[in-house]
Amino acid sequence: MKALQGTRPGGMERKLFKQYLIMVLPGFIIFTVGLIIPTLLAFRYSLTSWDGLSAQKPFVGFGNYLSLMKDKNFLQAWWFTIKFTIGNTIIQNVMALGFAVALDSGLKGQKIYRTVFFMPCLVSSVIVGFIWLKMFCNVLPEFNELFGTNINFLLFGSSSTVLSGLLIANNWQWVGYWMLIYLAGLQSIPAELYEAAKVDGANALQRFKNVTLPMLAPSITICIVGITTGSLKVYDLLLSSTGGGPGRSSTSVILQTYNTAITGKQFGYGSSMSVSLIMALLLVAMVQVKALKSKEVQQ
Repeated sequence: MKALQGTRPGGMERKLFKQYLIMVLPGFIIFTVGLIIPTLLAFRYSLTSWDGLSAQKPFVGFGNYLSLMKDKNFLQAWWFTIKFTIGNTIIQNVMALGFAVALDSGLKGQKIYRTVFFMPCLVSSVIVGFIWLKMFCNVLPEFNELFGTNINFLLFGSSSTVLSGLLIANNWQWVGYWMLIYLAGLQSIPAELYEAAKVDGANALQRFKNVTLPMLAPSITICIVGITTGSLKVYDLLLSSTGGGPGRSSTSVILQTYNTAITGKQFGYGSSMSVSLIMALLLVAMVQVKALKSKEVQQ
């Protein structure tokens, strides 16, 4: 009897382990096939001058990576991507937090506003690109004739304004999504903290600074990391709206990678671009998470 009792816990643990393994295995297979294997293959191809079609894959070592440092088109694509990412991260966080605070203040019809703000993120980015291309080229210019104004709405038509147009389109699509994350964080803050702050004589701005922002630290981490990494991967919005133009003024890293690997038939060189982007994404995410998590701990 004692021997039987001694074997039961071990048998139960093995049974639970098998159950956990069965539940985790599908996700692990998808993650491996969809991310790990393609990344390893991309790194392998990045060490070659393969054109993507022929059977020969001439080995060039790290020559492709050295060429990237001198490639003006690739560096220009990175510069646009960085500007787009910084603009998105700042604007979307500020607007999403502002809308969330407004909706959390007991505004009438807040459920309708939530739905309206959230709906654009359900639309494909390709469709969003077409929508705003039509808006800037056909719809908004009609207001000049209607009101007798002379506002330049053709933002996609100039290299000096194309970034602004893309930021408007992207923020229109995604602000509502991040707003809901901030709103969930706001609604999880205990009301007792605000009451205690009022008793201490804190005004609305002081309560926001000393209560709201510290308690929203986890939501801020999620939003900043999510917006940053998403902006670094921008592709479909550009493809359907500007095509990377005018000229090359709105060509992102991923769009440049596609043009090089597929259109230019330089698959090995394009793979080195994709690997550099993956490394940048990992580095940025790790630095942001570490920095923002430390703020959470301090709070």
